[in-house]
Amino acid sequence: MRTPLIVTLCCLGSVCSTLAHAFVDHASPAVGSTVHAPIAEVKIWFTEKLVLPFSDLRVLDASGKEVDKHDKHLDPQNGELLIVSVPSLKLGRYTVSWRATSVDTHVTNGTFTFELSP
Repeated sequence: MRTPLIVTLCCLGSVCSTLAHAFVDHASPAVGSTVHAPIAEVKIWFTEKLVLPFSDLRVLDASGKEVDKHDKHLDPQNGELLIVSVPSLKLGRYTVSWRATSVDTHVTNGTFTFELSP
């Protein structure tokens, strides 16, 4: 009697994991935050591991110009952490634009802002 139940639970578990999408768990700078110190990187932690060639992370200034260093990469210790470096940023509002392709090939995307203030 236990065998069919165990098989059913295992199948349900594999279905749930294959339907996963990578969503933002948290970010640094935080979504909608005001930052009072210089930053060197923008980091986004996702809920699933990502496929780097099909994922993207950009930082745009108030005029829409990309200001990051075009060096997006995954943290070598954590395939859920996408990072891009930024130069010394001027005070103002910035938009972070992201596209995440999870290891199961599902794609999500979005934007958020942060502000650099004295």
